[in-house]
Amino acid sequence: MALFQSIVDRFRGTDVDWDDLEETLIGGDLGIHLTTEIVDRLRDRKGKLDAETIVESCREEIIAILGSEPEALPEPEDGMPAVILVAGVNGVGKTTSVAKLAAYLKSQGKSVVLAAADTFRAAAIEQLKIWADRIDVPIVTTQYQGDPSSVCYDAHSKAIAMGADYLICDTAGRLHTRHNLMEELKKIRRTIAKQDESAPHQRWIVVDATTGSNALNQAREFQSALDLNGVIVTKLDGSGKGGSVVAIQHELGVPTRFIGTGEKESDLEQFDPNTFVETLL
Repeated sequence: MALFQSIVDRFRGTDVDWDDLEETLIGGDLGIHLTTEIVDRLRDRKGKLDAETIVESCREEIIAILGSEPEALPEPEDGMPAVILVAGVNGVGKTTSVAKLAAYLKSQGKSVVLAAADTFRAAAIEQLKIWADRIDVPIVTTQYQGDPSSVCYDAHSKAIAMGADYLICDTAGRLHTRHNLMEELKKIRRTIAKQDESAPHQRWIVVDATTGSNALNQAREFQSALDLNGVIVTKLDGSGKGGSVVAIQHELGVPTRFIGTGEKESDLEQFDPNTFVETLL
C-alpha cells in the first residue's frame, strides 16, 4: 500500500495518534530526521488536523525537498565526453542499471562507451559485455581482478578518441572491504581526472528501494569517497517503500536521477518528483 493512502486509511475520521503517525512515516522509509521534522511541524499547526491535512503537509514537505522538476543530465563540453561513475553494493542491480542507462542515452541519440570496472566479479564483466552487445555500444574490459582504474582510463581514452558523448563506468561494490573499496574509488576518480580535470562529472550510487533504510546507509558510505551527485533507484513501485529517495536527498542533498521499474532495457525512467509524489508515495 502506498504511504499516503496508508495515512488516509489510518487516520480517517479519528484523532491523530502522533506515535502511530511517526511509525507510519518511518515505515515508509522517510528516515527518522525527516519524520521528526514533519511531525513537529504538524504538531505546531493551528486548527483541526485530519487525514487529508496530514497527507497534504507530507506532500508539501517532500516536494520542497525533491524540487518540482527532474534533474537535467550533464552535456558533453569542449568535445570531451561527460563521465558518469556508477557505484553501489552488490545485489542492487548496479550493472543492469548501467546498461539500461546506456540504452536510454542511446535512445536519445547520444553515443556511449562503457567501462567494465567491476573487475572483482567476473560475472559483472560478462554481464556488461552481454548488455553492450545487445544494445550495440562499445565496451572496454580487462581480465578478472584487473586494475579498475586502468579500465576507466582506457575507456576514457577511447571515448575521447571516438568523440563519444558519454562514458559510463561500472565500479565494484564490496562494502565488506569498505576501506579498500573507497580508496579504490578515489583512485578511479584521480585517474579519470588525468585526461579531464573536471571528470568524472557525475558520481552516482544505485540503491534498491526495497532495502529501506539500508539505502540511506549505503549512500552515506559512498558519499565520503565519491561526493555523490546522483542516485538510481531500482525496484521502485507502489509499495510505500520509496521514501529512501526522499531521505537521501534530505540528509545528503543527493538527487535521484533515474528509477528502474523492471528487467527490460527500456525499464529505466528519468525521475520526476511530481510523478513520484503523486503515484508512488
